[in-house]
Amino acid sequence: MWNFLKRYAFNWVMLSDRALNVAFGGSSDETMSSRAGKGLKEGKRWCCVLCRFLDLFQKDHCLKSINPDDGTNAAIPD
Repeated sequence: MWNFLKRYAFNWVMLSDRALNVAFGGSSDETMSSRAGKGLKEGKRWCCVLCRFLDLFQKDHCLKSINPDDGTNAAIPD
């Protein structure tokens, strides 16, 4: 039962993360963390701020989250 609840919660977090990315013009196949990690490498200010906040929970979270294959369908390309 515990594994089910963990997986269920994780799926909701991922859905929320992707929905937030879409709300800000990103692609539905990419998480906000992956998008921010890519922007961090380019020195984008909003990415630096978000990634610094996420580092409180996991060191280098945004950089670890980068998936280079995601994000091609963004409404607002970075």
